[in-house]
Amino acid sequence: MSVPVEFHFDFGSPNAYLSHLVIPDIALRTGVNIQYVPVLLGGVFKLTGNMSPAQSMAGIKNKPEYQALETARFVERHGITRYERNPHFPVNTLQIMRGATFAQQHDAQESGYYLRYINAVFEHMWGSPKKMDEPDVIQAALTESGFDAAAVVAGASQPEVKQALLEATGASVERGNFGSPTFFVGSEMFFGKDSLRDFEACILAKAGD
Repeated sequence: MSVPVEFHFDFGSPNAYLSHLVIPDIALRTGVNIQYVPVLLGGVFKLTGNMSPAQSMAGIKNKPEYQALETARFVERHGITRYERNPHFPVNTLQIMRGATFAQQHDAQESGYYLRYINAVFEHMWGSPKKMDEPDVIQAALTESGFDAAAVVAGASQPEVKQALLEATGASVERGNFGSPTFFVGSEMFFGKDSLRDFEACILAKAGD
């Protein structure tokens, strides 16, 4: 591919998790490496004036019910078996997103570290849900998944890691992002898990250029 293919994500989005489970099949079919870009969803909302679906749908008759139906259809369509609504939702994802930025940087030293971190934290958020904004819970979850939890926590607290996450979030918004999940094929943006078909079609079209 002559252009980058990216998934801008925040662990706090259930639709980002569901997209994450489908993305490997898209990568396999297209032969493209899809880059995961950590962004802080709260920061995206603040910069764009957007709000979470839970807030925007509050008090609207029928819409939340349809949202649940649409999610159930997606889960069935893709044969997803490990998905539960997190009983602690919404979860403040600041620490685990900083952890993702640290893991992304650490991947240069330990190949595969970043993807292992992503898979593990998404699992602890939505596969086997936990309150992943409590330090003790985060450390226990990371230890369970085979990480040196203290190293991740220390790495996530580094000023350069915090700044990198802020910059990635701002840059994503400048490119058009207003929520999660968001996908890019070069400058072409796609929003929401229901755009994955168009996202894949765009990848294939660009690959053929």
